[in-house]
Amino acid sequence: MKHLHLSPAWFFTDGSGEQLDPRLFALLRGIHQQNKLTAAAEGCGMSYRHAWNLLQHWEAFFGAALIDKQRGRGSRLSLLGEKLLWAEQRVAARLEPQLESLSSEINLEIAHLLEGNKPVLRLHASHGYAVALLPRFMDELPLDLQYCSPADSLAALARNACDLAGFHLPIGTGTGLYREYRKRLQPRNHRIIQFITRCQGLMLRPGNPLGISGLHDLIDKDLRFINRQTSSGTRALLDALLKEQQLSNKAINGYEQEEFTHSAVAAYIAADMADVGFGVEAAARQFGLDFIPLAQERYVMACHRQLLKDPKFLRFLDIIAGQPFRNAVSGLPGYTSNDSGQINTIDEVFGRNSRVTTGQNTHSTR
Repeated sequence: MKHLHLSPAWFFTDGSGEQLDPRLFALLRGIHQQNKLTAAAEGCGMSYRHAWNLLQHWEAFFGAALIDKQRGRGSRLSLLGEKLLWAEQRVAARLEPQLESLSSEINLEIAHLLEGNKPVLRLHASHGYAVALLPRFMDELPLDLQYCSPADSLAALARNACDLAGFHLPIGTGTGLYREYRKRLQPRNHRIIQFITRCQGLMLRPGNPLGISGLHDLIDKDLRFINRQTSSGTRALLDALLKEQQLSNKAINGYEQEEFTHSAVAAYIAADMADVGFGVEAAARQFGLDFIPLAQERYVMACHRQLLKDPKFLRFLDIIAGQPFRNAVSGLPGYTSNDSGQINTIDEVFGRNSRVTTGQNTHSTR
């Protein structure tokens, strides 16, 4: 089944309304990674001559060089080239959840028009790398994927506005988060589906020039921190870790500065606008950053018990438990999918009488 994908485009208000060729960004990215125009052009599937003409066109447009060619040392991005590349990365990362949610809505509308009203599985979930993989594997199962905070996902489930609500639970820490999410779930009516496990920690500039080794190194230091938004599960995890170590978030320079995705935080650091941030390992590796692991967490999905016999849910369960999807997850640094598709009761995940269970659980209940 064909899917529509939305991505941002750059237009310049210089009177001509000229659109920046998106291949320029791919070329700049290749030069940044390989320091050679020939290798970057090959990686973009274009000839050296075409790549050189593309650079010359946009250098003439801006009136400044995009690369610095050094004899015997290849090519490096100029300050303008770096600024354009990181600006594009930050724009894409910041808009990613909204564009993916909108893409999902439009794809469903087109599918309904062409194929009729097929049963749709509605997933409201916190944005993440593994969740973003799902549309590629849905085949003939229409998926309405909407990104929102963990609290909003569970609120949507409570009012039957979605079939599955995605959120994440720390392993061995964050008991306050467990209590907060537990309040929103009913043992008799809800079930938990295990999805993936991921690693969260500190994302640092390459080489870790400030010598950061843990959260304590962020306190009362002359560094620039970039945070996630208040409603995110990642922000809640960071606050829980700070509280457990008796560290004040008010003593972190930049704690109030926010971005809305893991990749946006990583892009912010890669652009040298911050020294350190908190997020998943996959984002750090994507942008060539150093990473210090601090916590493991399970990404899970809650659903109403009656959904367990629904054919569309059973198909979804087969997909996330299947080898193709697991192979894709294993390609994400810091992600594992050993328990994908396992179903648990609320008491098995959160513990009876509001006790917190954070160890491995092998029981499955459908």
